[in-house]
Amino acid sequence: MRIARLICSLLLAVGMLAIPVQSRAQVAVGISVRVGPPVLPVYVQPICPGPGYIWVPGYWAYGPGDYFWVPGTWAEPPEIGLLWTPGYWGWQQGLYVWYPGYWGPEVGYYGGINYGFGYTGVGFFGGYWRGGTYYYNRAVTNVNVTVVRNTYNTRVNNYTTINRASFNGGPGGISARPTSQEMNVARQHHVAMTSLQVQHQQGASTDRQFLASVNHGRPDVVATTRPGEFNVRGAARGRVANEERPSENRKEKNRPVNPPANIGRSEAERPPSSQPPRAGTVNPALEQRQQREIEKMRQKQDAERQKVDRRQTQERQRLEQQRAEQSRQEQLQRRQQQQTQQIQQRHDQQAQRLQERQQKEVERQQRQGKDKKVPEGGRPRGH
Repeated sequence: MRIARLICSLLLAVGMLAIPVQSRAQVAVGISVRVGPPVLPVYVQPICPGPGYIWVPGYWAYGPGDYFWVPGTWAEPPEIGLLWTPGYWGWQQGLYVWYPGYWGPEVGYYGGINYGFGYTGVGFFGGYWRGGTYYYNRAVTNVNVTVVRNTYNTRVNNYTTINRASFNGGPGGISARPTSQEMNVARQHHVAMTSLQVQHQQGASTDRQFLASVNHGRPDVVATTRPGEFNVRGAARGRVANEERPSENRKEKNRPVNPPANIGRSEAERPPSSQPPRAGTVNPALEQRQQREIEKMRQKQDAERQKVDRRQTQERQRLEQQRAEQSRQEQLQRRQQQQTQQIQQRHDQQAQRLQERQQKEVERQQRQGKDKKVPEGGRPRGH
C-alpha cells in the first residue's frame, strides 16, 4: 500500500512539472483520484435572489473515498468587480487532479468544461461589471426583472459540441487547452472561495444524498438559490443528460482557434470580438424573427413569474390572516377557560361555605338537645 501511494505521489509530481507555471498555481495539492468524476447533471437554474449575485455552477468534488456533488448556487463575490472562474478536474499522468475555482477581474481557463448558464467552456457570457453594477444576460441566466433591473439580452452559442464530461483530458474528457489570453488571466490576482462557498461545499460533503455512490451520478438537489440551502423551497432538481460517460471520440470540434475575450469587463472596455460568435452565416430576417420569438418567450416568462409572485404574496397574506385568526381564537379559548375555572372556583367556595354553615347548625342543635335532656334522679333543669 505504501509503495502504491509513493508511486502515485511520484506520478503526481511528474504531472505537476508538466503543467504550465501559470496553471500550476491553481492545483489543489493532495486532491488526485484514479477514477474520473461522473458527468455533469442537467438542471434548471434557480432564479437570481437579487442584484450583485453571481452564478457559481455546480461541480463534483472529492471527499473521503467518493465523489460528491456540490450544487450550483448564487453567491456574492468577495469584492465588487470580481467574476468567478469555475474549478475543474484535469487528467495528469493517470490521475485526475482538481484545479480549484477562484474570483478575479476576468474569467480564466476552466478546462473547457461546458457548465452552462454563460460558462460555455471558453470565457463567460452570463454578465459583466460596469462601474459598481453587475449586468445580467437574460438569455442565459434566470433573472426576475422586477427584482433585478440591470439586464440585457444577448444570445450565446456554445463553442463546443454537446458534451457533459466534467473533466479535461483522459478517456472521454474535454480536449481543450488554455489560450494565451487565459494563461495571462492566470497571472492576475485571484481570491479564493468565500467562507459561504466553503461552508456550502462542506455541507454537501456531509450530506449522503450528494454522494455519487448513493445518487449514482444523479443528485436529487442540483442547485440552490443561496449557499447551503439544500432543503429550502426553490432548490433545483435535475437529471443526468447521458446514462454513460461520453466516449473518448466525442470531443469538441467547433472550438475556435482564437476564442473571444470574456465579457467580464466594463461596457467601454469590451472589444467587438467579445460578443458570442455566430455559427456560420445567419439569415438576418430569420435571426430577427428568432430574436422576436426569444423576447416574446421572455416576456411570457416574466408575466408568469409576476403572476406566481402575486399568487404567493396573496397566499402569504391569507396565511398571516389565518394565523392572526387562529391567535385570536386561542386567546378567546384561554379567556373562556379562565372564566370557567373562576366560576368553578366560586361555586366550590359557595358549596364549602354552605356545608360549613349547615355543619354549624347541626352542631348547635345537638348542643341545644343536650341542654334540654333531664338528668337521672332529678327534675328537668330550669324547674
